[in-house]
Parts: sequence; C-alpha cells; structure tokens
Amino acid sequence: MVIEVMQNLNFWQDRSVLVTGCTGLLGSWLTEALVERGAKVVGIVRDGVPQSRLFQGNLAEQIATVTGSIEDITVLERTLSEYEVDTVFHLAAQTIVGVANRHPLGTFEANIKGTWNLLEACRRVGGVSRIVVASSDKAYGDCLVLPYDEDTPLRGEHPYDVSKSCADLICRSYAVSYNLPICITRCGNFYGGGDLNFNRLIPDTIRSTLRSQPVTIRSDGSYIRDYFYIKDGVLAYLHLAAMMDDQSLWGEAFNFSNELQISVIEMVEKILHLLQRPDLRPVILNQATNEIKHQYLSAAKARQRLNWQPKYELTSALAETIDWYRAFLKN
Repeated sequence: MVIEVMQNLNFWQDRSVLVTGCTGLLGSWLTEALVERGAKVVGIVRDGVPQSRLFQGNLAEQIATVTGSIEDITVLERTLSEYEVDTVFHLAAQTIVGVANRHPLGTFEANIKGTWNLLEACRRVGGVSRIVVASSDKAYGDCLVLPYDEDTPLRGEHPYDVSKSCADLICRSYAVSYNLPICITRCGNFYGGGDLNFNRLIPDTIRSTLRSQPVTIRSDGSYIRDYFYIKDGVLAYLHLAAMMDDQSLWGEAFNFSNELQISVIEMVEKILHLLQRPDLRPVILNQATNEIKHQYLSAAKARQRLNWQPKYELTSALAETIDWYRAFLKN
C-alpha cells in the first residue's frame, strides 16, 4: 500500500503549484490529482493539445495557464513571481527518443536549457520550497550492471539519454551550490490512459489491436524496459514532494519502479491477451537505432528513504489503460 503523505489531508490545500508540461501524460494526471487535493495549480502551456486530458472535461478551467515555453526564462520568472509559487513539478521535456535522434538540438534546448532556465528562475525569484524534476532511467545510459540504482553513473550517449544525464547534473549543481530544494525522479516508461504519443509501444499496440491491425515493432522485440503505471507515478511525485521538508533529501535522485523486466514482445503479447486477439501477430521491423537494449530500475532507495512502494499491479493497470483508449477512440 502506498503510504502517501496525504495523511495530512490538507498538505496541498491552497498551495500554489507550478506544473510544467501539464498537457503531457504525467502532467495532466498530476494536475488533476493536485486540483482534487485543493492546490492552486499553474500550468505553462506551449502548444494547445485539444485531445490532452488537460482539455478534456473541465480540468483546464480549474487551473491558471500561462502561454509560453521553458526555453524563455522571462516567462518562468514572471510565473513564479506573480503566482507566488511554492512548489514546482518540472515535467516539460521533449520525450520521444525518435524525435531526439532526428532533431537533437531541439531536444537539448527543451531538456537541458529548459531545466537550467527553470532552476535559475527559482534561484532568482526565491520563495519556492520544493522542486521535483522529472528525469528518466535513460539518464543512466547503457550499463552492463543491472538494475540501475541511484549510484549508477550517468552515462547517456544518444541524444535523448544525454539530455537527461546533463539535466540531472545541472539539478545536482543547483542543489549543492545554491541550496535549492531539488529532488530528481527517475522512472521507467510511463504508460496509462491519456498518452497521445502513438509511436510509443503501449498506446500503439492498444490502438492497432482495437482497429484489428497488427502492431509494428521497431526493434527485434527483445528490448527490455521498466514500465511504470501513470497513477503510481503521480502518487510517487506527490509523496516525494510532501517529504521534502526533510532537507537531507535535497539534491537526491530517486528511482520509482515496479522493478519488472519486460521485453517489448512480452508487453505486446500481454495486451493482445487482454484484448483477446492473439491472432494479431506483430510485425517486427528490427530497425531500431540509438536505443538502449536492456533497462530496469531498483527502487530500494525510495522504499527505504521515503517509505514508498507502488500500488498498482501490471495486469489490472493495463486493463484500465485499455478501457481508457477504448472509450477515447470510440469518441
């Protein structure tokens, strides 16, 4: 059972919270959770994404939105100052590995410059009591010793991985040099309802199967990933932020994971089984480049230091995810 620091049910009540990347998968779910807990949420929105969960229903109407990008430090400083932000969840990033390979400069601008802009804005404006920065298991790069723990060196080599390694080091620098209240999260591959990046494995597999089309796998199917349900991700972020009154956590990174090793082909087969379509055999292209072949995380530090553990089991979480896409695609 997740021991959420919502034992103090009023922790988020009326707290001013900035969420960068609020239109994304994690951002929209986290925004919804914060609104439910009574926080005053401010979101920075670069592009309007009508199908994002943020704009489905009335969630966007319950938060303040600032138009701009994290590459513009003046936008960040104005937002922090005018909304008297107490807590920052920095989620905005270019998250697609294929896009990073094709367009590395844009990825570096968003993921590296965007991070130092945010931290510098927090340093200059002041008043922020906690900053949670979203990194990735990709920041560790390709390592022979698995699972990754937080002492594993950051050795990204490909554009997306390097962008995350660099951003993590910048966070550590600001925490140590300027005593900024920063924690870094490293999670596996998020999945769940609301992910509109259909070049990702799980949404693509579900959509293709619901349309009676075979899924296309870029790799040879053997690549192993650490898949993490979005609702567990939200609870982990909220829990970590609420724990950050403990200054010994500042500057630390935490892995959050179910600690499962699942190959691409195994994940596809699980989804086909749940959708009762084992007849739809995947098309394996074996064309993946600049991708790490084997990754999974140890969450021992989060369990020990934060008293955290995941709540959701893979099969039931995938079933919930499938239900979301079934309703989404029907509409």
